[in-house]
Formats: sequence, C-alpha cells, structure tokens
Amino acid sequence: MISIRLQRLLISLTPHSYSRQIIVWFSLSLIFATLYSGLGLQEAFSHKYIVQDDARQHVFWMQRFLDSDLFSDDLIANYFQSVAPIGYTTIYKIAAVFGINPLIFNKLLPLILGAIATCYCFGICLQLLPVPIAGFIASLLLNQSLWMKDDLISATPRAFVYPLFLAFLYYLLQRSILLCLVAIALLGLFYPQYVLICVGILILQFFDNGNKPISHSHYRQDYLLFRLGLGMSIAVILFYALTQGEFEPVITATQANALPEFWAKGRSAFFRNNPLTFFLLGERSGLLNVGFVRPGTLTLGLLLPILSRFPNQFPLVKQISTRIRLLLHLLLVSLGMFLAAHALLFKLHLPSRYTEHSLRILLALSAGIVLTLILDALLKMGSVQPGENVPNNFQFIQVITVVSTVLIAALVILYPCFVENFPLTKYKIGHYPALYQFFQEQPQNSLIASSAEEANNLPIFAQRSILVGREYAIPYHWGYYRQFRQRTIDLIQAQYSPNLAQVKDFIQRYGIDLWLLENKALTLKYLTKNEWLKQYQPATEEALTRLRDGSYPALLGVVKDCSVFKTKGFIVLQTSCILEKSEEEIINRK
Repeated sequence: MISIRLQRLLISLTPHSYSRQIIVWFSLSLIFATLYSGLGLQEAFSHKYIVQDDARQHVFWMQRFLDSDLFSDDLIANYFQSVAPIGYTTIYKIAAVFGINPLIFNKLLPLILGAIATCYCFGICLQLLPVPIAGFIASLLLNQSLWMKDDLISATPRAFVYPLFLAFLYYLLQRSILLCLVAIALLGLFYPQYVLICVGILILQFFDNGNKPISHSHYRQDYLLFRLGLGMSIAVILFYALTQGEFEPVITATQANALPEFWAKGRSAFFRNNPLTFFLLGERSGLLNVGFVRPGTLTLGLLLPILSRFPNQFPLVKQISTRIRLLLHLLLVSLGMFLAAHALLFKLHLPSRYTEHSLRILLALSAGIVLTLILDALLKMGSVQPGENVPNNFQFIQVITVVSTVLIAALVILYPCFVENFPLTKYKIGHYPALYQFFQEQPQNSLIASSAEEANNLPIFAQRSILVGREYAIPYHWGYYRQFRQRTIDLIQAQYSPNLAQVKDFIQRYGIDLWLLENKALTLKYLTKNEWLKQYQPATEEALTRLRDGSYPALLGVVKDCSVFKTKGFIVLQTSCILEKSEEEIINRK
C-alpha cells in the first residue's frame, strides 16, 4: 500500500549514525542550503560595483589589510575596526594574507557559514527526534528563514552566530566537553553577546535533570561541563568587560532618548510612543521582531507542546528525547536576556539581538519536529497493520493521506517560490563608476565631505575617506558618535551658510580635500526631503529658515569655478579652490 511505503520511505527511526536514510536526508539538506547560497552568489557577482548593505560598514576598513596606507586617521574606519570582534577581524585578515580581497571574501562566506549551520541544525534535530526527515525539514526551514533576512548574507559578526551557536547546542547535547568549550570560545571571538545565552543554558541544564527542576545533576561529566563551560564563558565576558574601548562610553538610555536618531524615522530608530509596539514589534527593541517569523511555516513550531500531550494521536511523540528540554531552556534564557538588555539599555547592546537569532533556531527545530509528527500520524491513518480490519472508506482515507503528504511537502519546499525578493540579500549596486574612478585617482589621504546618499559607497568602491555618511551614523558608542554628530552638524551649517568664511573654516578645521554635491543639494526642496539631515537640529532647521528667507548658500558662488568633476547629477568641488575665493567673487556668481 502506498501509505505504508511512504511511511517507510519518510518516517523511520535511525538506530545508528550513518544509516542510508541519514545520508540521503542530510545530503538533501546541504543541497538546499547550497542552492539558496548559490542564488545569493549569483547576485553578489552580477555587477562590478556591488556590496551587501551592512558590509559597507563592517568590511570597507578591512581594505587596510591589503594596503596599510588606506583610511589613515579616518574616524569612521578606526571606529568600525575597534568594535569588530577579534575573530571576525582575524578571519578576514587571514583571507587577505592569501590575497583574497575582503569584499570578495564577504560574498563567499555565507556559502560556508550556511553549510556549517545546516550540518549542526540537522545533527541537533536528530538528537531530539531520531528521524532523518525531521532534521531535513528543520534545516530547510532554518535556511529559508536565514535567506529571508539579511543576517547570513551580510557575513558580518551576526552571521557567525548561527553556525557557532548551533555548534554549542550540538556539542552540549553530545556532552562533548572540549568541543563545547571551543564553541563557546569561538562565539566569544565572533559574537560575544551570545556567550551570555550559553551561560544561562549551562546553568539551566545543570540544575534541571528533567524530573527535578531544582536538583542538580549528579553525573560527573555534566558537572565538569558545567564548571568548565561556565569558566570559559566568564573568561570571555571578563575579557570584554575589562577591555576599555577607544570610543567608550556606551550611550546611556537618557542620552539616546533625547536624540532624534533613536525615534521614528531616525537612523537607529529604537523608542516608540506605543509601549506594545516598543516591546513587541520594534526592530531593535521588540520581542517579536518581524525577521524571525519568516517563513510563516516556522509558527508551526508553537504546536510542539500541544502535540506532545497527545501521544496516542501522534505516536512518534514517544520517540522524542527528554533532551528536548534544551529548547525550553533556550527560550527562557533568551527571554531573560531580552529583559536584561532592556533593563541595562544599551550596555548589553540591543534587546532584540537576544531573541531574534535564538528564536529563529528554536522555531526551526520545533517546526521540523511538528511536521514530522503530523506526517507520521497522517501516514499511519492511511495504513493498516496485519490483522486489522480494513475500513469501508479505506481507499478514500489513503487518497486523503497521500494528498495531504504531498501538500505538506510542497508547502515546505516550495514556500520560497511565493516569497517576494527571495533570497533577501540587500545588495547595493554602485551606479556611478566614473565617480568612483575619479576619487580613486585622488591621493589616498583625501577626505571627502558630502551629504549625499552616494557618499556611503565611496569608502568601499573608491577606497577613500568621507567625513560623514548616513550608513556610518551608528550612535551606540558616545565617544564615536559625539564626534560624528558634530561633524554632521558642522557640514550642514557650512553647506548652507551664506558666509564664505564659515565654509573656509569648516574646510580647514577638518582638512577637507573634496566636496561632493548633488545637483539639487543646495536647494530648499532637497533639504526639506532629507530625513537623515533632519535629525541634526537645530542646524537643519536654521538652514531651512535661511533658504526660505531667500538666503543663498555661499557654495553656490564657487560651483562654476571650483568644479573638478561632473557626472549624472553630481558635482565635485576642489576645496583648495574654495579657499582662494573671496566674498566679493562669490556674490557675483550666485
């Protein structure tokens, strides 16, 4: 009978680690992971000037590994280098030693990280429910989720949390002390926030043996794992706690609350007037960050506690390991750290970082198990064991069973086909090659001032320093952002000032060599629509008032004489030329 054959094919327990079914389903898991990564790679190499959105911040400065003279005395480059975790910096540096450009390496890493995460996800699921198809479904859902958000594709520190944290969970289930310690250490080197999650899980695992939640385990291996794991975690945490960063202190909640950058439409929007939105839906503050519930099939993971109460209807429930409590521990610790991050804002960075990654993993594993339980129950409905009476409507039940199985398979596998922009890569294409080439021809120590959005691409595509740029306006370390914010205010005041002396003072104060202007940058309409510049008050409002009153920016008077390059809506001014101009000269030019 077809139901029995399907059940034997899809649902079978694996008594040993290298059964044929495990190899088949594990291989399929890697095939899908590679397929999704391949789609990302195809886009990554589709254009000469293309970069992942967040890589513009975290990778541009690494071009110093190939040329140490790049970005000398660059505030932005120095900051992003200082906050990069040691392991993250080291792996890119090693690639550079072998002649691999950091930007190229950034595009290749997701393939490797995704494959590693797939392996550990499959292995974890198999330890919780020894049915290979459950591991396949869980890893497939996890991969779909990772490619519906831009964490993995960014190849920034948060991309490493998936393979490394999954490795920790896998070796913890295996009770492999040495490898568990290695996983904790690597997490500390690449994504140190999640070491705190490890600490919480180790504590809950040690004091919860599955039957007596308050009594600790008496097994020597568990005791060793707890002590050594906790020791490694504390060592990592102390290392970061005692290391004084160059751009400390971390911004306080009071300071952040007073800045437009942290409110609606701000560069790092965090606070909300609606408490429900703030704690549940906020991208950086919310528990239910929109990212972790994609694909929608992940929500099936919420059914696991319910199905577990009906072993007669879902017989495979009896095969679920007691180690499934690890998922509960992961949930409790993640929620605890989420609350702690809110209580200690912003000392533990962003609250959502402690839930979005771990809940995505938790839901993928849970949903994989749930779908396997449902498939098993469906197939059992359509099969008759020897000696049982065949129901009158048995053929109809078999048809329903087979159709339901096919629909579930189609839902899980074909889901991405119905998702717009899958995979979500957030690659940014540079549309002005001539502009980048012009800046590349300028001296390496050149500093460019600009309020244009295109300025964000200059460090990565032209390898030249910029004074400010929206992409680099990260406000969490006040030692950095205080300087960055003042630079931006000074730029706004100079760019729209009718006083040439103020423009010259700005150029000399920061050592500006080139000034990139959009054609409409000096107009009222441009400034009115620029949401980023509106964050910097009262400078922007004062500039708007002058423009409304008919006051002309002094730069208008030097555009014709001091332009050294023009292309598709952009003008580049030579500041040495501006410094030579007098007030009388520019009045006649306006």
